[in-house]
Amino acid sequence: MKIDKELIEKVSRVARLNLHEEEKEGFLKDFKDVLEAFAKIKDIDVSNVDLSVHPIKFENVLREDKPEKSLSEKDIFLNTKHKEKRFFKGPRIL
Repeated sequence: MKIDKELIEKVSRVARLNLHEEEKEGFLKDFKDVLEAFAKIKDIDVSNVDLSVHPIKFENVLREDKPEKSLSEKDIFLNTKHKEKRFFKGPRIL
């Protein structure tokens, strides 16, 4: 992709940016630097690297699902003053 002043002007028009000439020149340099950085990354050989979504491998991070005794209704509402009948009461929205 060719990065030139015309492209910068087109992108600024689409993004509705009112750029001064020195800002256009700055963006032109920045875009070229970004493309050069990606070109360097593109040349790196990753054929022997496993695909990883996370930097640390996760294995069985979930706890075992065991049924346990639930809290009683009295215990659930013990520390709240915002309740109505058998429900928590939140702020009115409409």
